Amino acid sequence: MSDTAFVLIVEDERAHGEAIAEALARSTFACNVVDSGPAAIESVRNRTPDVVITDYKLGGGVTGMDVLREAKKKNPDTEVILITAYGSEALAREVLSQDSEFRAYDYLIKPIDIDVLRDKVNRAAKQALAARDARLLKEQVDKAFEFSGIIGTSEAILREIKRLKKIARSKSTVLIVGETGTGKELFALAIHQNSPRAGKAFKVLNCAAVSETLLESELFGHVKGAFTGAIVDRKGLIQAADGGTLFLDEIGDMPLPMQAKLLRTLDTGEVLRVGTNDTQYFDVRFVAATNHDLAELVRTGAFREDLFYRLHAQAAIRLPPLRQRREDIPVLVHKFIEQANFEHRTAFTGASAEVMRKLVNYTWPGNVRELRNVVFRMSLESEGPVLEVDDLPDNLRASTDIVLLGPPNLAGMSMADVEKLHIMNTLRMFGGNREKTAKALGIGARTLYRKLRDYGLR
Repeated sequence: MSDTAFVLIVEDERAHGEAIAEALARSTFACNVVDSGPAAIESVRNRTPDVVITDYKLGGGVTGMDVLREAKKKNPDTEVILITAYGSEALAREVLSQDSEFRAYDYLIKPIDIDVLRDKVNRAAKQALAARDARLLKEQVDKAFEFSGIIGTSEAILREIKRLKKIARSKSTVLIVGETGTGKELFALAIHQNSPRAGKAFKVLNCAAVSETLLESELFGHVKGAFTGAIVDRKGLIQAADGGTLFLDEIGDMPLPMQAKLLRTLDTGEVLRVGTNDTQYFDVRFVAATNHDLAELVRTGAFREDLFYRLHAQAAIRLPPLRQRREDIPVLVHKFIEQANFEHRTAFTGASAEVMRKLVNYTWPGNVRELRNVVFRMSLESEGPVLEVDDLPDNLRASTDIVLLGPPNLAGMSMADVEKLHIMNTLRMFGGNREKTAKALGIGARTLYRKLRDYGLR
């Protein structure tokens, strides 16, 4: 969702069109200037403009009304500003009528006050971008894929959902790998719900949240008198999950002695409660998850190699961090707003385009969990009905443009790609200001505009 509006300027006096473009470029609009009606029609068909500025009367057989109709047919969200000569106001007002099939946004009478034009274009662009973003969000929500509470549109998440469906039907032990907050427990639950064990118990043990001394008892259970405080027999989570699924979260934090005992249970199905030598057998499907690199833990001796291969060799799911599937963020925000409305009894209709851009561009170290928390917090503090920039947490309210974290490795890139990357980063550094960017690059403004057009950055 770009916040740079693309403006098509149709002016049969080329110099006037270039002057308008230069004035608008200072407001970070991307402009294309054409000097005839046919050229305007071709431009509209090649790239949909957000705003069109066109003379009412153009030389040749194509008029400004023809450009208006073509632009609106191509994209109803496009806003058109007509420029008329003195005495043509009645014609212009006619196309501003609510009854007009192809309605213009506004009109101006020559001679043009450039500040007035810039203000009208700015307001028209905001309206067009808001309409476009709303339409794109609706399209994303409509095509979003939801499976057992997992939602997304990205290839990355759909690929893992496809793998989940196949794995769920098997009896295999599953390892889910992903950063904190990527939804590992949600995937584990989806595996259970879509397996033959659905309807049976689904139990969860966070291996990092239980002390080493209690972990064995939590997992395998104990008998009365097994240790101080064991005043009654207690069944472990494996027994509690008999016939169902046991989810072992953060298995990378499990102590080595417990890893050996777990491996035996995985291989044989045997369970030995603390304080007894009587072996029990239970039918449990194990799903494990970690945010660690288990291969690296094996290398350092912190994780058993045989357990690693026992977990990893059968079935593995790798959940991408949210920053690698940013196209899922708008549909997730929409979903979380719905959830917040239900839980908080609110009635938010969505988030503003600027909020959505900041959310999409943020790095999300806490992944989906952090995004959900942010949306819920905003819904509690916002006056509504739309989540606005002022509702964002302080760390998100500031600029959140995606920038390179360090010098890029340019080896293997063409000179054109290197130049394009350099222009993009310099433009970001100056907040989209083309004059400052051109000065920093040591080139003229017109040269910069040409390069932006050539590289498709306008």
